[in-house]
Amino acid sequence: MNKKHWITLLLMGIFILACKKDVVLKDHPVIGEISKFLGFQKPVNFPEPTYNFANNKVTKEGFELGRALFYEPRLSRNNTITCGSCHIQSSAFTQHGHDVSHGIDDRLGTRNSPPIMNLAWNKSFMWGGGIYDLDLQPIAPITTHEEMDEKLENVFNKLRQLPKYTELFKRAFGTEEISTARFMKALSQFMLMCVSSNSKYDQVMRKEGNAVFTAEEQEGYNLFKQKCASCHSEPLFTDGSFRNNGLGISPINDQGLYLATLIGTDRYKFKVPSLRNLRFTAPYMHDGRFLSLAGALEHYNSEVQDTPNLDPLLIKGDKRGIDLTENDKVKLTAFLSTLNDEEFINNKLLAEQ
Repeated sequence: MNKKHWITLLLMGIFILACKKDVVLKDHPVIGEISKFLGFQKPVNFPEPTYNFANNKVTKEGFELGRALFYEPRLSRNNTITCGSCHIQSSAFTQHGHDVSHGIDDRLGTRNSPPIMNLAWNKSFMWGGGIYDLDLQPIAPITTHEEMDEKLENVFNKLRQLPKYTELFKRAFGTEEISTARFMKALSQFMLMCVSSNSKYDQVMRKEGNAVFTAEEQEGYNLFKQKCASCHSEPLFTDGSFRNNGLGISPINDQGLYLATLIGTDRYKFKVPSLRNLRFTAPYMHDGRFLSLAGALEHYNSEVQDTPNLDPLLIKGDKRGIDLTENDKVKLTAFLSTLNDEEFINNKLLAEQ
């Protein structure tokens, strides 16, 4: 076969491959996932994000660096704990099975690991506040004694010894230099991509396909809007505020937001969590005291404590809490189940590679 025939066959092969591009990409497990990366995409039923993307645009390279760092044990003092240790994807990035976080040397924290999802719409972070920029948030778990117990410079020195990271930083930022700003921005890019927006609720709201609530779910939705939406506002199912929901004073006297602000009226206020993915994020509340959703609902019905700074929405004359019949709780549970997002917890792009 002469050279001309070889060239002809080669061109035909390229043409056939191009025609089958979608099939090739779909069938290849790595290329297929990479091909899906579109950067940060705002769901159509969500408001505009609060994060300033102008200062940190999500790129494929930055996201991949952030993902590697999120699952990197060298962020901890003894190289055993990753961000993913306390934020497990199958549990909507919470630490399933623990009431409070378990960190390095199995040290116990004082609060439940909050889920990592929809952070682009958050103005503040942590159960008790004190951090108002996502790019600064990782400093807390890395340096906290009960979590990773490490210093940032030690982390950077360990990463600098690995050619993997010098290459990843170069791809993401055009330089091998590992700095605090680049390190934090890369982690933010990963966390910003942890968007949960494809639950049944979202599909109903977007009128996708034939998605509709069942009669019980619709009744639960109506009850939710009457009794819960003041704090857990749609579509994020949190208003991002800090409130005292009447849990009572804990044995360790965790005073919540007050520890960050030192303002007396902030005592015992904690961040209102999102109600998305409740099937995966038990136990509930800032200290993980309720093992089931039924327990959390009963708290609001009959167990609200009249502690200092109790949220006014939970004060109705002599009554503390929210009146919920057994039937109400069944219907609310049905609606809250529509907020679970299976696609989110199974998204391969967010998994450890």
